Formats: sequence, C-alpha cells, structure tokens
Amino acid sequence: MTRAGSGRPQNMAAAHPTRRTHRWILSLVALILAVLTTGVCALPAAAQPTGNGTGAAGPKFLKLSLDSVTPTAITESSDPYFVVSGTVTNIGDRVVDDVSVRLQRAAPISTASGLRTSLRLDQINYDVAGEFRDVADRLESGQRKQFSLTVALSADPDLPADVSALDITTPGIYPLLLNVNGEPAYGNQARLDDARFLLPVLGMPTATATATEPPASPAVPISPDVPPVATTMIWPLADRPRLVAGIPGSVDSYALLTDDELASSLTVGGRLDQLLSAVESAVKSDGGRDLAGALCLAIDPDLLLTVSAMISGYRVLASPSDPDGPTRAGIGTQSAENWLDRLRTLAPSMCTVALPFAQVDETALAAVNDLTLTDRALNGPADIVDSLLSVKTLRGVSLPDAGTIDTDTANLLAGHGFTTTVLADNAVTPLDGMSTAIGARPVDDTPESANPDVVRLPDVTLATAADSPPLTDPGLRVATFDIWSATALAAVGSHPPTPSFTPEQVRYDVTNDSRAARLQDALGAITWTALNPQADRPRSALFMPPQQWGANRDEATALLGQLKLLFRNNLATPRTFADLIAQPAEAQSYELNYLTKAADEAVPREFVDPVRAQAHRITELMTALAEVPQQELSPRAFLTPLRDDLIRTLTLSDRRSGGQPDTMAQRRLEQTTHTVDELYQSVSVLPPGGVYTLASEQSPLLLVARNDLPVAIRVEFRIDAPAETKITEIGEQVLPAKGTRSFQIPTEVSDSRNLVIPIALTTPDGVPLGNAVTVSVRSNAYGQALAIITACAGALLLLLAGRRLWHRFRGEADPADEGFDPETRRRVNRFRRARKREMHRQEDR
Repeated sequence: MTRAGSGRPQNMAAAHPTRRTHRWILSLVALILAVLTTGVCALPAAAQPTGNGTGAAGPKFLKLSLDSVTPTAITESSDPYFVVSGTVTNIGDRVVDDVSVRLQRAAPISTASGLRTSLRLDQINYDVAGEFRDVADRLESGQRKQFSLTVALSADPDLPADVSALDITTPGIYPLLLNVNGEPAYGNQARLDDARFLLPVLGMPTATATATEPPASPAVPISPDVPPVATTMIWPLADRPRLVAGIPGSVDSYALLTDDELASSLTVGGRLDQLLSAVESAVKSDGGRDLAGALCLAIDPDLLLTVSAMISGYRVLASPSDPDGPTRAGIGTQSAENWLDRLRTLAPSMCTVALPFAQVDETALAAVNDLTLTDRALNGPADIVDSLLSVKTLRGVSLPDAGTIDTDTANLLAGHGFTTTVLADNAVTPLDGMSTAIGARPVDDTPESANPDVVRLPDVTLATAADSPPLTDPGLRVATFDIWSATALAAVGSHPPTPSFTPEQVRYDVTNDSRAARLQDALGAITWTALNPQADRPRSALFMPPQQWGANRDEATALLGQLKLLFRNNLATPRTFADLIAQPAEAQSYELNYLTKAADEAVPREFVDPVRAQAHRITELMTALAEVPQQELSPRAFLTPLRDDLIRTLTLSDRRSGGQPDTMAQRRLEQTTHTVDELYQSVSVLPPGGVYTLASEQSPLLLVARNDLPVAIRVEFRIDAPAETKITEIGEQVLPAKGTRSFQIPTEVSDSRNLVIPIALTTPDGVPLGNAVTVSVRSNAYGQALAIITACAGALLLLLAGRRLWHRFRGEADPADEGFDPETRRRVNRFRRARKREMHRQEDR
C-alpha cells in the first residue's frame, strides 16, 4: 500500500540518465525553437488540465480513457481485487516519454450529491494511491497504448509486487482516479490527464473482511435491521419525431420520414433494438421475475405510430432539409415489424406507461391552451399504446420529459384527469420553505424531497365553462426521483445529455469521460441509496433515465444486472410503479419549483401563438367534416396527423440533439400551416362563365360546389345579395368526398340590369371555405315598368274594342273604317261570306 506522497513521486518518473544525456544538446536547441514557435514550455503538474473540466486550461498531450472495470461491482463473493483497463493516446504534436499510470481513491461518498461532486474533486483529494506502473517508454503523436492494472481492495503481504492496494475495507461507493504521467518533448515529467469513475463495493470479499486497518473515511455500515430499498426503474423507449409534417391522413398513402435513422435503430444492433433486447434477456434470466416487477416500460406513442407506419411501406426524404424534394424507399420495413412484434410480446408481461406524445414540452402545451391538442398530447398516448400493443397502460400519471413543470402545467394535468406527475426531487419544495431556483441549493445537501416520496401540491384551480365557478381539485400528487442517479443514468451511452434538473455547479461535458467510466458512475449512483440509509429518508428509490436514452445492450444489461445484484444481496426489493404512485402522499404540501435551466431549454414562446391558431383552425374544420357510413376515411383519421405535427413542433427532443431545434420546429409549423390552408381552399363554388340569364324574375339560381377533400363536409352558402334581388337560404348542405354537387337557389330579381352577386361557402359555424366568386345575373323580367306598359296596352285595347262595338250597335260606320272605298268594302264582305260558307261545309262533312 502506498499513500499520496510515498513511493514514486507524482511529478517524477523513473530515471533514464543515459537517454537524457544523449538528448541534452538536441533538447537545448529544440527548446529555443519551441519557445519561438509555440511560446510554451513544459507545464508543471498543477497547471495541467484534469478530467471532467477541472484544472487550468492548457495544451493537451495525452488522453486517458477508461476501457473497463472487472468486476464492475465488488461483493462478498468477489475476488479481493479488481482489474482496471484503459488506453493512453498521444493527442498532442509532441513525443511523450516515460508514460506511466496509477490508481488513486478518495473517501467513500457520504451524500447523494457526492455522486457528482466527487468526480470534480482535485486530484489531491484522492489521497490513497497505488504504485505507478509503466505503460510505454515513448508515445509518438497519434500513437496509443492499452494497459491493464490489477488492484487489491486492501493490503496483503501475499500480494504480487505488481498489484497495488487501495485500503478499501467497508462497503460503499468509492471515487477512483486513474492518473497518467509523462514527459512531453521539451518539458518535464508531469500529470498529463486523468480519468475518474465510481466503484460500488456492496460487500467485502472474504479475503479482505478481516483486514485490521480502518478505512480513512468509513461508509455507513449496513445493519441487519435496515430494510432493503424499495426500488422502481422506468425503462424508456422513445425517439425523436421522424414523420414529415403537413401530411393528412389517408387510406392508401405511404408514410414519409425525414431520414432513415430509425430503421438503423430498430435493426439488430441499433439503439432501440439493444434497449429492448437487454430487458428481454434480463427478465428471462435468473432473478428476472423480481426485475420485471421493478421495471416499467415507458413508451413514446409517436414512436409506435411511426414504427407501425413503416411496416406498411414508407419513403424517406433524400434531403431532410427539403420536405418537397425527391424521396427514396425506406429500408426498415422488416426491422420495424420484428421490433414491434417483440415489444407486443414483452409489454403485456410488464408494467407499461405511455409517455407524453413526442416528448412534448408540457409547459408550452399549457401556454397554447388548446383543449383538443392537449387531449391528444396527454390523454391520447395511453390509448395509442393500448391499441398498438394490446395492453392496458397505467393511467393517471404523467412523466414530463423535462422533469419539472410550472403551475399552469399542473393545472392543465389536473384538468385532464391526471392525479400524479413524476418530477425531479429539486422541482418541488416544501410549501413553508423558500422556493429556490436551480443551483441555489448547496450541492452537497440532499434536496428536501429527495427519494421518490409521493408528495402533494396545494389545491389547483380547474378551468370550467365561462358561466360556471372554477372548481378546486384536492391537489396534484408528485412522485419524485433522485436527480443524482438520473444525471448519472443520462450520461450512459452515446450522445449523453446533461438533464435540465442537474445543478449548475456540477454541470460539465460528460463526453470527456469514456463510456466505461460513465457506466461505472451510473452503477455507483443506483447502488448508493442501498448502501447509505438516511435517518430522515424512506428506503425507496425511483430511477429515471432520459426518455431518449442512448445506452447500448451491454450498458443496459450491466445496469439491470446491478439491480438484480442488489435484490440478491437483500439490499433492495422490487416495487412496482403502480404501487409507488398509489402510496399515500406526505401530509405536508409542496410547491412547484420550475427550474431555470428547464425554462432556458423550453420551446420558445414565439411558437405558442402560431400553434394555437393552427390548432383552432383544425378544430373548426373538424366540426364541419361529416361522418358518412360508406366513407373509407373518417374525419378524425384525416385531421389527427396534422394535430400530431403541431405537437411535434413543441417537442423537447430536438432541443437536446445538438441540431437547430428552432429551425426544425419552424419547418414543421410552416408545413402544417400550408397544408391547413390547402384544405380550406379545397372546398369552393365553381365560378360560372359569362353572364347568368334567368328565364323569369323567379327563376332559381343554379350553382355547383366542389369538394376535393377525401371526406364529406357540411357547408352553407353565403350570398351577399344586392337590394334588387331576394335569395332564399337553403341552409346546411353536405358535399360528398372528392365530388361536386349542384344546387338551386330560389331567387327573385326585380331588375333587368346585369347584377353582380358575391357567393362563398362557409362551414356551418361561418368559417370561410375556398375563395369567394361573383356571379353576373341578367333577368328577362322588366319589373314594374313592364307591368305598367302591359296595363296601359290592355286598357287601350279594351277602349278601341268598345268603341267599335258601340258604333256597330248604333248602325254607324266606325270612323276607323274611313278611307276605304265602297268597292273595296264589298270585296272584303264577299271574302268574309265565302270564308263562312266554307267553314260551314267543312263542319257538315
């Protein structure tokens, strides 16, 4: 055993005098050149950058990466030593000589926050150190070298000379630091990098259980009367939105995806395949029944809809940034079918809960405040998961992706029937305490509501009709999860995020650590509660990975194996998620503490009003569409995809992928808006050509309306008739899907001039459809003038006929006959008599 300050000095390497003598002259000349070109001499050890972002900035010469720890956790049945493997890579532009590594440890973690803060300690705090072991005499630029260290838990006279000891004699979570030293060209021996990770020690192997030397800082011992930790773990299956926006539902069309990354994720070896495979294998192995009782599958309904659509055949954009560009056939149809079948087999045997649709930002959803959109985003997911997987999901509980909500969101959840929400433990504070913003709480203190206790919020006000008084709900319950284990779980796998609930003081770029190191940190985090009973905390734990988790199968299997290890050692016991949210809430009320970092990462307010406007237009169109028995496509199936697109606009997934979330959200919104505009323009009146002539003043006006939508729609005519016309309304009418219909509009026109009549279609609620048209109408009727002329002509005819009769009765010649000579009169009389005789003869025959 060698403590810090003993054995090999940290900043001194094994002497190589002959080689240094040979290089002395060359080094002196090169030193002058290095000063002129880089201005940098060798850095002292204190100035070297260290792992996790600690230490001063400076040139990097070596990169130390942890590759594996075997075993990942120590138990009573383990060997009294473990093996640490790693890789040293020369990432600088200089040769590095005398490369050596050693392992150091700090005191076991005594507070939950230490799971994070211990990884940022200066190396001097890792005060128990092993011996330096040579890795390479020289590493050229770009060269790498793997190494392996065998480390004993505690000192033993029988240990081989090449095995160091770390003086671990009690169970606990131990922070370890792997330190690499080297001598860069033109410089001195220095500490050039380190790697930090956690080692869970659940029990002391038999060979070390009798060690007499006490640990430097012993962990809290586990007494026989301490009950095991009631443990629950959420297992998320989610993905970012992939469907191209602005495509309404149809009967025979194919799905269109922005890219084909989901196919890779679903195929063997993909992210979603490995997450599912890890659970499948774990629940079928020894201890799988206990593990299945502790797990709850949390499934994104948007993922299921996309996978289901892929099975029927789909296409992919050639360029994700060009939604209107060329497409190509997708390659994941079979992978999607296989993955969904496997999930359908697994889900009925386990707890299943639906995540909010497309990892929607629930605070933005509350700001939009659209009833139908909210119902689809919050209540619809359970129905989607149930129908596609043939299961009965756990209802009444919401799992916000951000792990924190504001008061408006709490009211929204309560108003939609949710009784419980799952939040980070620093997202709520006791009602009589001070509400603190993220980072205000000292990071070495456990939050007030730590551990997944179920707490309740004060009464929330439920919105009602405008003429009804507001209702008061008895309070939304909150099940809290530990932020430290959740932060460690989020760091596991590829593209690890730092959750918004992680305090600012302990945030750093976790990609600087290797995946093996991040896995060790997560193993330590989910073990800490079991090994460290707290007098004022219940023995319970809720583990919450991020919804879009990047763990691979090996990492997921290791985490599930750690849970089974805790169950086997009676340090933990499985508790179902349903039992967790059903337990009684604490008597004390809590208030929400909407975290500042979550607000910074939320969907910007600039999307709220446009989403609300389009959601309202979709609802107005939905109320106008008609259900027809012989119609293949229902109005709901036709318009629901557009509502889903608006929800995807409010997703938090794209905001953690490192892309351009605002650009993607704006693109979805614009595509959806464009489609809604086209739907409204698809119902219109066909404009007649030329002037429409009515046969009479009461002839009907003949109109033709067209519906290009694949569903029937109820419409009304809006006709702004001029004063000279009287048009009778025909009321609500139904236009068939993809068809036209003629209408006769009763019309009275009292003017023979050309009249211009504006005509438009609206929904029954008065929402305009299509473009208004104008009809030029001319009537053959002359109105009042014609009546006067007709009356005058009739009166004149009667007057003239009466005068002739008057003269005939008196035997006088009619003055109208003046001007005719007697001969002409006689000819006319003879013609008349002949005509009469001919008529009589024809009658006799």
